[in-house]
Amino acid sequence: MVARAASLQQPPNAALYAIRRCSRLLCVYNRFLGTRRRNWLLTSDRPINVAVCGVGAFGRNHARVYHELQAEGQPVRLVGVVDSDPSRADAVAREFGCRGFGSLEQLLTTHSEVQAASVAVPTVHHLDVARKLFEAGIDVLIEKPLTTSMAEADELAKLAVKHNRIAQPGHLERFNPAVRLARSLLSQPMFFEVHRLSVFTPRSLDVDVVLDLMIHDLDIVLSFVNSPVKEIRAVGLPILSRKTDIANVRMEFESGCVANFTASRVSTERVRKLRFFQPKQYISIDYGRQDLLVFTVGDNSTPGVATANPQIKMAKPVVTSEEPLKVELKSFLDSVRQRSQPAVTLEDGRQALAVALDINTEISSHQSRSQLDRAIPR
Repeated sequence: MVARAASLQQPPNAALYAIRRCSRLLCVYNRFLGTRRRNWLLTSDRPINVAVCGVGAFGRNHARVYHELQAEGQPVRLVGVVDSDPSRADAVAREFGCRGFGSLEQLLTTHSEVQAASVAVPTVHHLDVARKLFEAGIDVLIEKPLTTSMAEADELAKLAVKHNRIAQPGHLERFNPAVRLARSLLSQPMFFEVHRLSVFTPRSLDVDVVLDLMIHDLDIVLSFVNSPVKEIRAVGLPILSRKTDIANVRMEFESGCVANFTASRVSTERVRKLRFFQPKQYISIDYGRQDLLVFTVGDNSTPGVATANPQIKMAKPVVTSEEPLKVELKSFLDSVRQRSQPAVTLEDGRQALAVALDINTEISSHQSRSQLDRAIPR
């Protein structure tokens, strides 16, 4: 009787096994088909379907710009926003005419046609969110800093290669029109002086001021100098949060170039300026005003140029004002459609992160040497 009962139970178990196996194969096929479908849609004239993951202070701006690009007739369609706070997701979705979701899983289940996404969640979640998007066949723009560690950054790069996805770090100032114009004037920059000061706000307190603010300027200077970092000296202090709120850094490059950085998120004013010197020239960039001043040593033979000294020519090149975020997202969408390397690569984001983390290590070392760590609450 026992043997007969066992033989009677076998067919249902075998059938159940077959059903489960077919279900797993169907899931794999659907994932493969979804990825193929997304890539196929990119070769047509249809708009790229985008989503924004994380619609806090800055993620909301991503949703706004995608919505504006869509309204302007650009080939893009904002289909959804995701936030761990469902009420915030719903509010932003209503504002910009799309759907709101309380989790990434809800978005991926409901909208299989999503092809690209901005990741603006807290930095600690960047890798996990990007992994899920890659696996779903979705290209990503990841807000700075890229990740919280170099190990995570390396894992992110491997996943992008594995899934053949476009991945662009969100280094916004690369797309500032004043910065882009200044890049065309580079010859041999040898000294930088950079200030990025902000009043205190409760946003982005999951990272310190180096990863929150200074990393913008680190990325710009690294791209301008194009030389390995030789030495870093840094000091920083927490003032209103438990992480470093103000930092000063002196950096020397193998080329001999030296750069001084000051970043603060506890200032009484907002300052965004970068100045650099190269042979016979001094160039000043105001990020916020998007303007450029160029002082060049030479004769005064150019008509119509204002001078403060017969040997110094001052020029203010015309800068066409644009919102850097809009330029950045358009560049990202172009890379997605053309399957081309982004203007800012993962290696660029990784390099800026590596230097920022080295700065934080030096800050911690300085605090220890100065015994400041004993006075700093943890």
